[in-house]
Amino acid sequence: MDNRPASEARPVLTGEQWARLRAYGTPSQLPAGAWIFQAGDEVSDMILVESGRVDIVRPSTSDDDEVTVASYGACEFSGELNLLTRQSAYLSACAAEASEIRRIGPEAFRTLMDSDPELSDIVLRALIARRRDLRDGQAARSLEIVGTEASAAALALRTYAARLQLPHTWNEIGSPAGAALARAVSATADDLPVVITPGAVLRRATTGLLAQHLGLSYTPTAGEHVDLVVIGAGPAGLAAGVYGASEGLRTLVLDSVAAGGQAAASSRIENYLGFTSGISGTELTAAAAVQAQKFGARIASPCEVAELHSEPDRVRVVLTDGTTIGAGAAVIATGARYRALPLERWAEFEGAGIYYAATEIEARACGAKPVAVVGGANSAGQAALYLAARGSAVTLVVRGADLRAGMSSYLADRIDADPHITVRTGTQVTALHGGTSLEEITLTGSPAQECVGLFCFIGATPATAWLDGIAGDGHGFLRTDAQLDNDDLGEQWTELGRRPLPFETSRPRIFAAGDVRSGSMKRVAAAVGEGASAVSSVHAALRVS
Repeated sequence: MDNRPASEARPVLTGEQWARLRAYGTPSQLPAGAWIFQAGDEVSDMILVESGRVDIVRPSTSDDDEVTVASYGACEFSGELNLLTRQSAYLSACAAEASEIRRIGPEAFRTLMDSDPELSDIVLRALIARRRDLRDGQAARSLEIVGTEASAAALALRTYAARLQLPHTWNEIGSPAGAALARAVSATADDLPVVITPGAVLRRATTGLLAQHLGLSYTPTAGEHVDLVVIGAGPAGLAAGVYGASEGLRTLVLDSVAAGGQAAASSRIENYLGFTSGISGTELTAAAAVQAQKFGARIASPCEVAELHSEPDRVRVVLTDGTTIGAGAAVIATGARYRALPLERWAEFEGAGIYYAATEIEARACGAKPVAVVGGANSAGQAALYLAARGSAVTLVVRGADLRAGMSSYLADRIDADPHITVRTGTQVTALHGGTSLEEITLTGSPAQECVGLFCFIGATPATAWLDGIAGDGHGFLRTDAQLDNDDLGEQWTELGRRPLPFETSRPRIFAAGDVRSGSMKRVAAAVGEGASAVSSVHAALRVS
């Protein structure tokens, strides 16, 4: 349509493509200076500029004037990933001059994504590219986190923002920027961590408060009908979300932390099909979350489930806040968690030197100081290599006698060849030392050694303590289909006249997939396969139940 250079973030549409796109919008004429939407609004529409110019503005902060982060002229469209995620507006849109626009609201946007594959692909690539640019630019100051490095609460906020790819800025309270922000909002040490957004200051902030403020927590919608509720948003849950939504099921995915699960704790996954150079767990699961939302799945976090009930014609989910959700079926994909070590002060140091993930956030907290990684599986090996590459001297603590007993040979070979990694087999951590954060550890038969970060990747405790009345295997993992005996099945099954389908638990319409399922292979690829396969059984259950 013109001679502008095209890019993923700024695609140039043909005349025919623009005509198709504008058909989804509602026309409006605006005088110069008119606001189209403002930061804090519940909904930010996609804006098509027919003529004139629309500026996207980051509102002023406590120490900076407002900044224009993007401008769109004739035959361009605005919008970024919050059109998919349902996050409330954190930027504002203003007519920089008299303009003619078309607004595409949430329902029309959903129709566009569902009905026009070519346009939806162009739009989605633009939204993803723009979010990436916004995270690296001035828009990141629209969400400021202020706190101490050795704070579990601050770490939780930073992890949540990173997993959801939210544009944000971290400010350590001891830095000039952090101290200035705290003074600007009159925040005291008791207020930390503090989250500062346009129009709001969240003191003693939690991920739940932040999600509620951003519109990312679960809020029931009048008349909402859910075909499939997925509990857990790791690889299995996200795969169930993608396949459920893409196959026409109204799908809701809930997670008690944020999308990603245990996989998001991995700095690199190198044996996942199709990624020859590997991919970080956060990147993989973030892309999967966007993919599920592209097909219409709704993802809400943090959102903790307290109860799950199987009823004659539906399942009933009860959240910890008392909210009840009815659905046609449920997939439990809550996975497993790494175990804590039974050591004094362990809980005290969690988030202040003890970590269950090895990502940029944790590595930055440790700097290039000595760290230890506990575990003998691939996740521990990848963490050790990642931290060594960041400049830390790494002690890999393995309880067993052979590193290769539980770790892929390619990883073990790399660890053996890395001069920055010391492997201690037949060894355990016996004591923790430090003040407000971890400073030293003691290993079997050795004196205390410096350690500012202990990365724990041992064992697998299934996240099933909240469940009641669903048959497990004695270790908490859920048994399904052929693993179930007649004694596990109640009268509901007699009334249904069938046995459990593949991946179905001892309760009708309730399925399990991924690491939470007894007998499953604890690998990302296997979890993805189980989540996708469980949806096939969900369809069958909805037809026959």
